[in-house]
Amino acid sequence: MKVCRRETFNAAHRLFRPDWSDEKNKEVFGKCNNPNYHGHNYVLETWVEGDVDSETGFLIDLKVLKQLVKTEITQRFDHFNLNLDCKEFANLNPTSENISIVIWNILREKLDPKYKLTIKLWETENNICEYSGE
Repeated sequence: MKVCRRETFNAAHRLFRPDWSDEKNKEVFGKCNNPNYHGHNYVLETWVEGDVDSETGFLIDLKVLKQLVKTEITQRFDHFNLNLDCKEFANLNPTSENISIVIWNILREKLDPKYKLTIKLWETENNICEYSGE
């Protein structure tokens, strides 16, 4: 069985490697390398997989999952500049792939190990990243 909690957050970022020249950053990251940053309205799907509890009928109480995502992810990243405001990206380029890995690691640490966890991060309606820790 799988269940999902969907949340949104808005964040700014710049794709940039300080060890590369401005020309190479612009060539590789294009508009996403804007020195003034740019933002996205991210959609985060947190998928939990496991067995249904025979007593509650839940795989996981979605109120618990909602609070976990709110406390650990939304409050941490919503309306922040990922590059400047979030320690997780102080030395990590905030690509969708890296954001997904960071979110997965944060939630994995807090979620009961009996559950399988998958993160789907929608950067735009056309660009989606999925990570399951593998």
